[in-house]
Amino acid sequence: MEIQSYQNQAELLLKEYLLADSFIPYTSVICGICACKMVYDLTQLFSSVYFKSYLMLSKVQRNEWNNRSISTVHAIFITVMSLYFVFWSDLFSDHRYAGLIMFRSSALSTFSLGVSVGYFLADIGMITWFYPSLGGMEYVIHHFLSVAAVAYSMLTGEGQLYTFMVLISETTTPGINLRWYLDTAGMKRSRAYLINGVVIFVTWLVARILLFMYLFYHVYLHYDQVTQVHSYGILLIFVVPLVLSVMNLLWFGKIIRGLRKTLAKRQ
Repeated sequence: MEIQSYQNQAELLLKEYLLADSFIPYTSVICGICACKMVYDLTQLFSSVYFKSYLMLSKVQRNEWNNRSISTVHAIFITVMSLYFVFWSDLFSDHRYAGLIMFRSSALSTFSLGVSVGYFLADIGMITWFYPSLGGMEYVIHHFLSVAAVAYSMLTGEGQLYTFMVLISETTTPGINLRWYLDTAGMKRSRAYLINGVVIFVTWLVARILLFMYLFYHVYLHYDQVTQVHSYGILLIFVVPLVLSVMNLLWFGKIIRGLRKTLAKRQ
């Protein structure tokens, strides 16, 4: 009887508080931060047992190794969720639901964004703590812009469609991280490194260049709805994708130069 009572209380706490619509943003952020900690610890444990080269790395390199595993897991999660909401879910369809697209959201979409906010907050903390070994000022700017936009969309429910469109760009993260792992493992001249470079080029072109062009076109088509969002939301919808587009173009130039250099060395 006592066990059943505790179980009922736990279910009540979960349904009425932790997973209640008003608490989902905060619960999801905490889940995102805890997930980052868990992945960091598991990576450290797993790598020290199964990868001999991990123990030979410097402390800074081991921190980056663990940090990149977190960003890879987050990228896979948020890419899957973003692709689902943008291309497969009916939540943001022009024809299936009444009401403006700009103000549509669901418990699952809000939770997904909250997990992403938790990741960006955790990663900002790590980048700041180990600065500049985990990334320079461009990464700090990128993450603060991401937190501002994703958190606003999560808390207000406004513009979640465009937030998920931008988050699809995380598709490129696993490839970027794999490139670093191969380089650190001394496999820079391997065929895997070359193939990974080509994959990075293609995914970056699609997810960070062409998709952003589609985003701006979609904003143009739904401009009458965009103008009904609060002023801060309008600012984020226009400024954040624009700034990220410029950064993506600059990084894309570096990717092209790096791929050319790799191909030249193999000839």
